[in-house]
Amino acid sequence: MDWSFVSRIVFLIVIGNLSTGNGLVRKCFACRSRGDLGTCRDPFTYNATSVDDSHGVQAVPCASGWCGKFLEGGTSFKDDDYGIATQRLCLQRGPSDSEERCAYTKWNHKEVFMCFCLGDLCNASSRLSNPLLGLISTLLFRFLFGWQ
Repeated sequence: MDWSFVSRIVFLIVIGNLSTGNGLVRKCFACRSRGDLGTCRDPFTYNATSVDDSHGVQAVPCASGWCGKFLEGGTSFKDDDYGIATQRLCLQRGPSDSEERCAYTKWNHKEVFMCFCLGDLCNASSRLSNPLLGLISTLLFRFLFGWQ
């Protein structure tokens, strides 16, 4: 058996899972802050490695893979609204139509502006897009198999 071929196939499967967001362990950011206090509001400057050094922001395992961010309180849901609370969390389940989106919704009997996303640490302000991961995996595939 050609083990180099098998190892290439296993590597491609792993890269494929990463590029489609189906990695083994998905995490979500978990935090809450109100107004200018705290580190949960936007601009959110944490990533998978910097969160270890912070107080009040965690990257928690998320079985469903669905992360959320919601804005509660205030009047306009703008970043400069002092009374607004920002919360990032792992959701027990995603929306019934399995669509990523941001919209006004009811949460604990209050109207909030909420965003749902599916993927590892996707509830940050920005995230590495799947097309970029797809490009990286294509380039690695060409490198491994010597295609030009």
